[in-house]
Amino acid sequence: MFRLGEKQTLKAVKKVDFGMYLADPDDGEAGGPDSRVLLPAKQVPDYLRAGEPIEVFLYKDSEDRMIATTNEPKITLHSVARLKVLSVTKIGAFLDWGLEKDLLLPYAQQTGRLREGDEIPVALYIDKSNRLAATMKIYPYLSTESPYNVGDDVEGTAYELKDKFGLFVAVDDKYSAIIPKTELFGEGIREGSRIRARVTKVRDDGRLNLSVREKAYLQMEPDMEKILELLDSYDGVLPFTEKADPEVIKRETGMSKNEFKRAVGHLYKERKIKIENGKISLI
Repeated sequence: MFRLGEKQTLKAVKKVDFGMYLADPDDGEAGGPDSRVLLPAKQVPDYLRAGEPIEVFLYKDSEDRMIATTNEPKITLHSVARLKVLSVTKIGAFLDWGLEKDLLLPYAQQTGRLREGDEIPVALYIDKSNRLAATMKIYPYLSTESPYNVGDDVEGTAYELKDKFGLFVAVDDKYSAIIPKTELFGEGIREGSRIRARVTKVRDDGRLNLSVREKAYLQMEPDMEKILELLDSYDGVLPFTEKADPEVIKRETGMSKNEFKRAVGHLYKERKIKIENGKISLI
């Protein structure tokens, strides 16, 4: 049986001017055209003879016919890979997956706005028309059996932002993870961004919680520097203090209220700022 979107070993059964017909090793040439698939002439190795095995990848050509290739695809069925956007059209985006016919990412399967040249994580699936297509909705395709533990540094790709939960990440473009919304203060990460993060929790279901911020004692110094830079931009006077509404602090500084309060406290102890009349000022 032919498996669309997968690599499999087939048997050469008949050479023709335009290529070599292949069949399942258990079927041979019997069964007519539907039991054979064409490997185009330019893909046929010189050594291949009828009766010999060859590993190929099966997909569909521009006329919707099953076809074999010896080229190496960048993604296979139900797996996740990071692919480059070649063009954005009225029907969706087309991706480079290493084969002659570009891979379609339908609009309905996109989770964010795409631009030509973007590199995004996608999964490969078979659509309702029995064609291969890509989806950015990769959550069901990611593994929950990662080798990582709390405290480990990881790399991955952000693939979907949901206000209620946070930013979903494909660690190693393979494992399921999330940066909770409470960890996203002013980080400016969007879908498709490559990130480096730290594992803060391995959940019972195997999925990872991540943070892109350092541990508190390491994050202190950059937070203090950020506040000093912000004060410079405000001509030395910040029109709010650590007692301000958390949303104001988040909007203006990109920090949580606790992070802002901690950094302000250290700057105050170091006599770099003064706090009075609801304002923070440089000394």
